[in-house]
Amino acid sequence: MILETLIILFTRDLQRLYKEIDSYNDESNIWKIDGGISNSAGNLCLHLVGNLNTYIGRELGKIEYVRNRELEFSIKDVPKSELLEKIDETISIVSSSLSKLTREELDKEYPIMIFDTMTSTEYLLVHLTTHLTYHLGQINYHRRLLDQ
Repeated sequence: MILETLIILFTRDLQRLYKEIDSYNDESNIWKIDGGISNSAGNLCLHLVGNLNTYIGRELGKIEYVRNRELEFSIKDVPKSELLEKIDETISIVSSSLSKLTREELDKEYPIMIFDTMTSTEYLLVHLTTHLTYHLGQINYHRRLLDQ
């Protein structure tokens, strides 16, 4: 049951991420920062894609992926079409990786330490859903505030 729920939530929120990025009227505003907003929507998008492809795709789905976390926050002006393509790819990778998991694998310790202590795979996946939603809200706010 939890796996089906996780697949639904990740798919839903990644589709929302796609819609948010696609909704920018001025593509250059995706990369805009202003005042107290230190991360652009584009960088947050790249961060989410990198995060999910690493922790779900690479570690659980055994999909080849090399992450450059620093670049996620420093690169600028990636075309909107490329961001949307990355989101679509991430939807497929997350869904296929999670659909292969068993209840027993969810209960096992996640293969690498992310926090101060080791956690179960299920715990990490629930954390990743909230992490996605947190940044999705930031992107929505960014778009409404800075894409005018």
